[in-house]
This record gives sequence, C-alpha cells and structure tokens, in this order.
Amino acid sequence: MAKRRANGEGSIRKRKDGRWEGRYTAGRDPVTGKAIYKNVLGKTQSEVKEKLKSAIEKTSVLPLRTEHYTVGQWLDAWMENYAKLQVRASSCKTYRGFIENHIKPALGDMPLEKLTAMDLQRLYKHLLESGRVECTEARNKPKGLSVKTVRNINQMISSALNCAVEQHLIPTNPTKGCVLPKLERKEMKILSPESLGTFFEEAQRSGVFELYYIDLATGLRRGELLGLKWSDIDLVKGVIHVRRQVLRQNGEVVEAPLKTKNSYRNIAIGVDAINV
Repeated sequence: MAKRRANGEGSIRKRKDGRWEGRYTAGRDPVTGKAIYKNVLGKTQSEVKEKLKSAIEKTSVLPLRTEHYTVGQWLDAWMENYAKLQVRASSCKTYRGFIENHIKPALGDMPLEKLTAMDLQRLYKHLLESGRVECTEARNKPKGLSVKTVRNINQMISSALNCAVEQHLIPTNPTKGCVLPKLERKEMKILSPESLGTFFEEAQRSGVFELYYIDLATGLRRGELLGLKWSDIDLVKGVIHVRRQVLRQNGEVVEAPLKTKNSYRNIAIGVDAINV
C-alpha cells in the first residue's frame, strides 16, 4: 500500500520487484484538466524519499510543458476551459474582442514561453497610440485605445498567464514587469438646469419621460433600470429594490443577475419620483 506523505509530498510504496517507488502530481493538463503523474525509483525507501523531495521542488520552480503553446493558442485554451466558467457571457465577448482584435495580430504566433514583459510593454504602447480598430463608428474618435481599456486588456492577459504559471507552462507571469498608464480622474459632466428642462420636454414628447426621470433621480445603470418590475417598487415606503438587470447576449435581450453582491441594493426615492 502506498505510504501517504503530508503537505503534497506525494506517496511512496514498495514494488513487487523489490524497488521503492515515489509518485507525485506534476501539474494538470491545461486542456483536459487531468492530473499529470510522475514517479521516481530507488533501491531504498530513504533514497526514494530524497529523490521525491527533489523532483517536487523542481516541479514547483521549473515549467512542465506537456504541450507547447503560442500566445494565441494559450489564450484560446484559457478562454474555453477557464474564463467561460468564471466570467459572464458579456465579459467573455469583450475578452474575445481583445484577443482577436488586439493581442493575436501582435503576439499571437509568439511561443508562450518566450513572451516577455517588454513584448507586452510594446503592445500596450502601440494600443495607446494607435490601437483602435478601424470601423465606421470610430472614424471621429482618437486612434489610440483609452487607458482604461488597455488596463483591462492587461488584467485579462495577467489572468491567463497566472493560469499558465499554475499549469507549469511558464515559470513566471511577465505582466508583473509591466508599467501601466495611470487612470486620469475626469470631472463629471452634468446637465445644467436649462438643459435638463429641455431634455425632459423632449422625453415627454417621445413618451419616455418617466423612464428618464427615474433614471436621473436614482442613478440606476441602464440594465438595472430596464430590469425593474412593479414588485421591486414600494410606493408606500418610497423605495426601489434593485434585484436584476436586463442586457443583450448573443443578439437576445435577457434577464441576468447583477454584477456584484453590492449591486443588490435598496434606493430611496422622493415624493416627486413616487408621483411620476
């Protein structure tokens, strides 16, 4: 019977041929998710114990490459086997756009193990200067992506590379050596009383006055506003319960849970909003 060791030291057993065998987990295949097992052999239990300790230490430091990926191939594998299980469908769609439009054209064919922080730094610089995809909607916009978008791309790449480190495909995550542009706090733009009056007059003529009045009175996000039901509104106490959102997924309008735990909240409204 195998002799179990604590703290992930693997297991040791005596084989029928008289030799001792140490068996340990050397990671998981990033595509199938199955554990990868390796073993060491020796004439004595103490010899195998030392070999097993050394093998496990090397596994925790050196990359174990069950397959060789390019950057593009790994991002595809990560999206399919990890990201889709952890993030919303809308976020997956955004990630796919980042990968296909911005990352693959620049780094997609590069071997994953050769990717460096400098490669990523050059990519981010390019995206900030001229990374916007050419389309009709973007003709009058700046050529570069926003700082927020570039930081989001880095965050996605970092998550994918952290996973590659855990699977022993690469020794370290190169995003940790990157310097990201700082977000600039922009002054909030609000409507003047005159503009607000004009806006409400037009909303009244268009039949959407109540919708926009409640939106401006509460600060609800668009999906939260569209997700409201009569059961969420307490006109006696003057409270709106935010419990869901409505969004578009794959061309269809669907109900969905809110993004975070704190998004579920109660909002007090005044007499004017109750009357509306």
